[in-house]
Amino acid sequence: MDIATIIGFVLGVVFIVSSMSMVGPLKWFFSYSSIMITIGGTICATLIHYPWNKFINAFKTVKYVLQAKQLAPAEIIQKIIELANIARKEGLLALEEAADQINDPFLRKGILLIVDGTDPDLVRSILETELIFIEGRHKESQGVFETMGTLAPGFGMIGTLIGLIAMLQQLHNPETLGPAMGVALITTFYGTLVANFICTPIAGKLKTRSSEEILLKEVMIEGLLSIQAGENPRIIEEKLKAFLAPNMRKEIGKKEEVPEGESIGAGV
Repeated sequence: MDIATIIGFVLGVVFIVSSMSMVGPLKWFFSYSSIMITIGGTICATLIHYPWNKFINAFKTVKYVLQAKQLAPAEIIQKIIELANIARKEGLLALEEAADQINDPFLRKGILLIVDGTDPDLVRSILETELIFIEGRHKESQGVFETMGTLAPGFGMIGTLIGLIAMLQQLHNPETLGPAMGVALITTFYGTLVANFICTPIAGKLKTRSSEEILLKEVMIEGLLSIQAGENPRIIEEKLKAFLAPNMRKEIGKKEEVPEGESIGAGV
């Protein structure tokens, strides 16, 4: 589990609910009509904007918001160096057996392309094309939540207008002014809360997860092409370190060898 997401969500709920309870009873801040206008309207407008399958797929990716990162780039580099050593000692064909122990489809596919003797330019083209489409799918999921974050405050404003219209229609009856104004303000509150506490942060975390995965796959591509070119494992290590921040480069070489059969990570 991603500790930052858990802490942020729990503390956010605590702070918001606590501040609400300091103002008055929590029931003051609950309105069925406001929920229908804000959340229902946001979901419906998003469905108009996106096809059903993309809408559903976006919600399936929410699990990655809670998942801790499975593999750091340093671990991928260490694995590639191990593969380079195998190729240097036993030849490229020996990598086919090593590929059976790798669970990451992208890395396994690259290894098998190399073993099959595919031209290096074609290997790069195939893997980079797949990378482009992976990034495109990620952006679609991010876009769904960004759209919802954009729409929610607007539907909050629609609820405010509905409440104001109801209030103006009942000016002759002072008892109805309070509930009408309550709906007007609560919908704005809901819209702002949904946008800034749920949708926009989810989109941001998915974007971060996507950047992490794209970096890992770029490291894989460069490492695999270097192995295919027959470069020295030490040279490959120094080349791939360029992808890392200086404080992460110290981890290279300190990682223990990945046990046989252990996953080396799966993509988002």
